[in-house]
Amino acid sequence: MKVVLSGYYGFNNIGDEAILLSIISALKEQKPDIEIVVLSNDPEFTKRTYGVDAINRWQMKDVFAVLKTSDGLISGGGSLLQDKTGMKSIPYYTGIMMLARMAGKPFFIYSQGMGPIDKSVSQFLTRMMLKKAGKITLRDTGSIQLLKDIGLRNEMELVPDPVLGFHLEEPKSNWYQQQDFTKPVLTVSVREWPTTNDFKKKIAEALDDFIRRGNEVVFIPMHDKHDDDTSREILAMMNEKAYVAPFDASIEEKVSIIGLSDMLLAMRLHALIFAGIMNTPFLALSYDPKIDAFSEQANQPVFAHVDGEWTSDELALALSRHLEVLPQEKEKLAAAVGPLTAKAKGTAKQAIELFARS
Repeated sequence: MKVVLSGYYGFNNIGDEAILLSIISALKEQKPDIEIVVLSNDPEFTKRTYGVDAINRWQMKDVFAVLKTSDGLISGGGSLLQDKTGMKSIPYYTGIMMLARMAGKPFFIYSQGMGPIDKSVSQFLTRMMLKKAGKITLRDTGSIQLLKDIGLRNEMELVPDPVLGFHLEEPKSNWYQQQDFTKPVLTVSVREWPTTNDFKKKIAEALDDFIRRGNEVVFIPMHDKHDDDTSREILAMMNEKAYVAPFDASIEEKVSIIGLSDMLLAMRLHALIFAGIMNTPFLALSYDPKIDAFSEQANQPVFAHVDGEWTSDELALALSRHLEVLPQEKEKLAAAVGPLTAKAKGTAKQAIELFARS
């Protein structure tokens, strides 16, 4: 069997790369001899990193050719169908689905998060193409409701994010071990976000307070240099010493750093998911419904929304209180995430079954 994977791959976003690694691992676990071709922005990196074939996602002639020789297309996971970050995403990803249909192949929507889809043309393209999907699996109830609201009547199934199926035998990070931390460690995942709320300054002040209470802080950039820049911008506002983990560390090392730490404060969804699979309690600082949805699934608190009314003192207090009850929070997190981890691998089985029938 040969499948083609379409997603936001080859852009050095650790969350999307973790999705890709998790889908590849789940597919190979279900069918060890499966042939996988990834549509990537950096095909050589993708081939080298994951041991699969890859082609340039922008070369539509090549994409169509490989789809014709495949058994089907997997679209996902992640937040592909949205018009928040621009108007190109939905036409691109629905266009790949259309090419699969033109090649006479089925396509499978793999644990995607939908939206926001605000423009009428975006809603039309999404509705028209997803009507033709062989199977639709979504990672949160908000995505299901959004598709219903724009007029989609297909059957849709709620499944966990693919990364929840990722398994790491033992956390290992040479960088982390070299720091020789002796106090409780908070990892922090931040990102740039357009807002009039000076959230960076408030985070910096809260982290200073948290460090003065006898703790360590490590920033963990999830999206390459972008998050590294934001992390260092906040670090420059701080008076106390903190650390920034290497932005180019592997997926496994970033999972390990979060797993080795005592607690996480994060804006990035996949930092929260890494915490979930490593049983590291967290506080979320939300900018998107997907953050709220996963935090609810994991039974961990959303401290606030980036654009909301909150203070640095409130954040520092929330961090300290969460740290005080870590054993209870670990129990809550494990109980919530355990069943999701087991179910996450089942999505790959559904995709393989669809392609086998077609």
